[in-house]
Amino acid sequence: MNTKPLALVLSLAALAFAAGCATEPGPFAPLDTTKFTLENTDRFVLLDQPAQYSVTCTGLQERPLADGRLEVVANVKNREARRIQVQINCVFKDEQGFSTGDETPWQTLILSENSTEAVRFTAMNTLARKYTVRVRQAR
Repeated sequence: MNTKPLALVLSLAALAFAAGCATEPGPFAPLDTTKFTLENTDRFVLLDQPAQYSVTCTGLQERPLADGRLEVVANVKNREARRIQVQINCVFKDEQGFSTGDETPWQTLILSENSTEAVRFTAMNTLARKYTVRVRQAR
């Protein structure tokens, strides 16, 4: 019996298994890629793997208020068939993408099975032109 092909196959399988174990630390892009899902990784960031698995963003809306401040509404969807609890906040940025020092506090968001919730954020000053909505597992 020729054992060289068997040894080669086993060596390749072990190499593939070892290569699959390496992971890159977050932030993670949303996984849901359905037709109606907005995946804008510049504006919606998942900070850990449990959030990456469980949550996606189905839409982001922004509008300037009458006083010049920026308002953002994020539609956050639970991708699981169980109730989950996550934390969400928004970092407002200037035209060049640097933080204006205006960051909302982390708020707890409870999402029921396969539901979508709209979360509203409002900038405290008129410097905000861009933003990043961040989601992480509840602590």
